[in-house]
Amino acid sequence: MNTASLTRFNSPKSWLVTAAFVAVVVAVGAAIGTQAAPGAWYENLDKPPFNPPNWLFGPVWFALYVLIGIAGARVFLIDRNSFAMKVWCGQMVLNWIWSPIWFGLQLIWPAFAVIVLILASIIAFIVATWRMDRISAYLFAPYLAWVSFATLLNFSIGVLN
Repeated sequence: MNTASLTRFNSPKSWLVTAAFVAVVVAVGAAIGTQAAPGAWYENLDKPPFNPPNWLFGPVWFALYVLIGIAGARVFLIDRNSFAMKVWCGQMVLNWIWSPIWFGLQLIWPAFAVIVLILASIIAFIVATWRMDRISAYLFAPYLAWVSFATLLNFSIGVLN
């Protein structure tokens, strides 16, 4: 990383942009999470033995949203009009519509289609940022792991129900 790159990410502007990205991603995610929380429908679904406890989802998503926000801010600071930024925005929209489809509308298979698109967009973001900012690509690795697991979970619940 050259000196110009270091300056780009260590300026007061970069810290404000990063804070704004993280705040928006976490706030929207939390708002959607509280409006589309698991209820009786979800509790009554048959679930695979590897289904995590409900309390785990909140902390995991909070941590992931922080990483997603930081990655988005970094790409924005590098090139706000880049393909990577467009992919980042697209995956956020998909991420934010999954919960209302799954919990709100209780549509397992349409939610599965959305999560597959989220997974594809995460991979596309990692590929798109690999050369431009490898840190952003690495920041998406835990997100890739979790959504891969969530995709399997979504599929398994669909099959069981």
